[in-house]
Amino acid sequence: MAKRSYVDPLWHVQVAVVVALILQVLLPAHLVLGPRYAVPIIEAGLLLALTFVTPSEYSRHSRSRRTMAVVLILLTSLANAASLFLLVHYLTAGGKAEGRELIISAVNIFLTNIIAFGLLYWELDSGGPGARHGSAPGMPDFLFPQMNSKELAHPEWIPTFIDYLYVSATNATAFSPTDTLPLTHRAKLLMLAQSIVSLITVALVTARAVNILS
Repeated sequence: MAKRSYVDPLWHVQVAVVVALILQVLLPAHLVLGPRYAVPIIEAGLLLALTFVTPSEYSRHSRSRRTMAVVLILLTSLANAASLFLLVHYLTAGGKAEGRELIISAVNIFLTNIIAFGLLYWELDSGGPGARHGSAPGMPDFLFPQMNSKELAHPEWIPTFIDYLYVSATNATAFSPTDTLPLTHRAKLLMLAQSIVSLITVALVTARAVNILS
């Protein structure tokens, strides 16, 4: 299989997973579903999968590695959504907390949401990073501007993790696609789920925290 010279650095992904792990550790215990360190352990497993099960840049087409990574990312996303549910339940049930703690928790959940979905988009689009680096990538899940304006991009341009992290961040802040469009049903459903988590975090939790501070 031919390999592209346009590289998607793996260390970008590793740094993102480490940041997500730190954010999960910093969450208050009452906002964690299940054992306190279950999610950080899952994320540590994801980091190991991406680091040691991927010995080189172009071996990432491994089906077992990709399946393991997708499962771990989905578990992280679900755990983050559960933390948001617990926070909303805590507020609506009359729980008392400092506004500072609520804002920090909301920002924590918001940033984890961006990282987790960025990783998920990166793993799913066009068959995964290994397939995108090969000669026969799958059908794209996202339409990037560079696909329509090839004269503005590298001749062998392919989306890297930074591109997917940007898509995740803009979807989380705008609650809708911006310059990159979802093409498949799974991409649309994932972006919808991410937007809902972001909207609840910003509109409900942060607003309540600001009221407490005032």
